Formats: sequence, C-alpha cells, structure tokens
Amino acid sequence: MNEYKEEEFILLSGIQHFSFCRRQWALIHLEQQWKENVKTVEGNILHERCHDELFEEKRKDLIVTRGMRVFSSTLGVVGQCDVVEFLQAEKGAALAKRGGLWRPCPIEYKHGHAKSIDADRLQLCCQAMCLEEMLLCSVDIGYLYYAETHRREEVAFSTEIRTKVKDMLQEMHKYFKLGYTPNCKPKPCCRACSLQTICLPEMFKKKSVKKYYEYFLCEAGNETSS
Repeated sequence: MNEYKEEEFILLSGIQHFSFCRRQWALIHLEQQWKENVKTVEGNILHERCHDELFEEKRKDLIVTRGMRVFSSTLGVVGQCDVVEFLQAEKGAALAKRGGLWRPCPIEYKHGHAKSIDADRLQLCCQAMCLEEMLLCSVDIGYLYYAETHRREEVAFSTEIRTKVKDMLQEMHKYFKLGYTPNCKPKPCCRACSLQTICLPEMFKKKSVKKYYEYFLCEAGNETSS
C-alpha cells in the first residue's frame, strides 16, 4: 500500500470544498484566496467552540474530546475533528490511561441545515478513515450536527462512500501536485459562495462570434446616434 510523505499531505477539510466545487477548493487550497461572508463567519464561530484541544469529558462509559487532530498516510490528509466520542465497548481502540476498549465516533458540527449533496458526509467519512488508521479499529458510523435544526444526522460509512472519498482525494492530490485550478460552469449555488467575486465564473462562458459582433455594432451605433 502506497503512503504519502508528510510534505505531501493536504487538508482533510478540503474534501468538503472539493465536493462542492473543484474550483473553489483550488482557489482556497492552492491559490490561498479567501473571502468571508455571513455564512463563513457564523461557521467559524461555531467551530471555534468545538476546537478546544484541551477539552475532555468523561461520563460513565463515554469519553468526549474536542479538536482531536487526525491524519492518514495512506490517504495523504491531515486535519481536525470537531468532536470525537469514545464509547466503551467489547471491540474498539485501546486509549492511553484508560482501561478497556473504546469505540470512536466522529461528530462534525455544521452551520445551517442538512444538504442534498454528499460534501459534509465525505468530510466526516474521511475523518473516520483517519481514526481507523490511527487507532487500528473500525468506525462504522458518525454524526453531522446542524446548528439550524439542532439535530444530528447519522452517517453510515458504507463501501460506496469510502470509495468516493478515496477517488476524490486522488484527484485532489493530482491537482495539488500540478498546482492546477480548474475552470467551472456557473451554477445556482455560485450565488451563495463567498468566493464569487474572486472566482468570476461568468468569465468562463464562451460567447459566440455573432454575439461578439452584435455587441460592438450596437455600441458603435449608439455612439453615432449621440
């Protein structure tokens, strides 16, 4: 099994951007461009509350940690989990200074509500795959918590979604190595993107020669009449 070197690791959180829009991912992670809007600010505030790396709480047979750092050499990613819950079980991982075995369950906090696309689920699955590699145990489910609905959505890490994570990360590594920023076609979701003014998807619309001449002939006619 091939492994990535540490200098080749990419940010785990990028898979959520990549799934939403490959160009958005490249602008953020390759070109280091970013612009805030209301949604990104609210999302950052939510995550700041979760990423307290010193936080650990024990409730009987449950351990709750925040801001746990994770990585995978086989996937070539590094990142951070909002919350990981460890439930004492017959099968699981051995934890330092803790007796018995503990089954990890990643929980990702998101602003807004559940989405029809798999972007958030892919990010959560990637976290689970990192935990499996680090702790040498299986992670079958995780949860997405949406602030707008105050509900957890259970995500089962099926073979299908795991394969999708691997395939998407391979594509991300290829673009990252090449330093390639893909073009994109304007979509309705572009209006909600904080990078809309930077990305300028309208610039990539191909105009016909006919429309090009019609535009300039119209401009020339307006100048003559004035």
